[in-house]
Parts: sequence; C-alpha cells; structure tokens
Amino acid sequence: MNTDDVHEYDVNILQLSDSLFPTGMYSTSSGLETFFYEKRITNATQLRAVMQAFLENQIGPADCVALGNTYDSALISALDEIMQIDQKLFSMKLVKEIRDVSVRSGTQLLKCVSEMLPKNALLRSYQNAINTGSASGIYPVSLGLASTLFSIPKSKAGLILVYAFSASVVGAALRLGLINHFEGQRIINELKPVMSEAVHENIDKKMVDAWQFAPEIDVMQMLHEQAERRMFIS
Repeated sequence: MNTDDVHEYDVNILQLSDSLFPTGMYSTSSGLETFFYEKRITNATQLRAVMQAFLENQIGPADCVALGNTYDSALISALDEIMQIDQKLFSMKLVKEIRDVSVRSGTQLLKCVSEMLPKNALLRSYQNAINTGSASGIYPVSLGLASTLFSIPKSKAGLILVYAFSASVVGAALRLGLINHFEGQRIINELKPVMSEAVHENIDKKMVDAWQFAPEIDVMQMLHEQAERRMFIS
C-alpha cells in the first residue's frame, strides 16, 4: 500500500465517527422506541424504510445543510455566521427532546475536541457563546466546526453525520430486540446509497434552503417525550 494515499484526516474521520467518541448517541433512538412500542415498526424492512425517511426528510435537508454551512464559515473563522446557523437549526427542531439530545451530543463533542485542541480560538469563542446562551452547540454545527479544525473534507464530514445517525438508530433497534446484528449491518449496507445521496444533495446548499418535513416521525418523537416507560433519552 502506498502510504502517500493515507492522510491524517482519514484517522480523524475514524475517530469522530467511532462509537467510542463520547457524544452519548448510543443512548438515543430518535423516536424509534415509540415506533417499536406502538408496533409501527415490527421488522427490518420497516426499520429500513423509516431510516430512509429520516435521512431524506430530516438529516439530509436540515442537519447536513447546517453542517456544510458551518464548515464553510469555520474555514474563515466567521463566528457570527456559525452562531446564526446554530440558532436557525435549533429553531427547526420541532421536538424539545430531539433538540435537547442534539445539543447534549454537540456540546459533549466540543468538550472532547477542546481537550485535543485547547488553544484553538474559534473553538473557545463558540464554547463561550454556548456558555452565555448565544448559541446552543447543536450537534451538526459542532461536528461541522470540529471537522474543519481536524481538516476533514466537507463531504466526508457529511458522511460522518449520516453514518453516526444511522448507526445510532440501528444500535437502538438491536437493544430493543427489533433486529439482530446481521440485519443491522444489512440495513446499513442497503442505506449506503441513501446516505451518500443525502450528503451529495445537501452539503453545499445555502442555509436559507434548509428544510425538514416528516410529520409521522415528529409525532412519534413527541409521544416519546410523554412516555412513562423509556429505555432511551429520545
């Protein structure tokens, strides 16, 4: 193998997308738990369809757009622009539980990155804005900033986003007993073209073009907020 083909950012990609990275996404289901208990999803085929709806109607056109815009703004250290992206994406998350989880994951990511890059001025400024309530630290924005700081190409950062989401939902389905490990890996493999398309179609869009529309998913997530029995925090 030609070592010239291996870049440091390749390792950075692996690190940020690894389940060991302490973002807490392993404890989330993005509303899948309610789908399961309401018997809206009973098998791997139905799970794959709902995950595709997530990617095409929420994660891609909203989260991926925000990540791409954050990435571009971070390249020029435009903190004000990053804060505006943060605030807009936060306002687009209709379900409080989903907003809170995304903020928790994002701020945890930033805390970990700050341990590795303690002197980065843009990172410190964004964290100060979060501490003062001027920004939320929502996950796609935090990931976009971190990816820039680690010199991860923008499209690869988008893949981290969509893959991490997909892996977290499959992990939740495994713990619920909805699927087995082989089915989980098959679902991820079958969704690879959907993940790639979600990034390709959205990573370079302007923030003004961000949108999301998945009413059934929103309702299931709202019901999860009110559930007395919960294995996951979302």
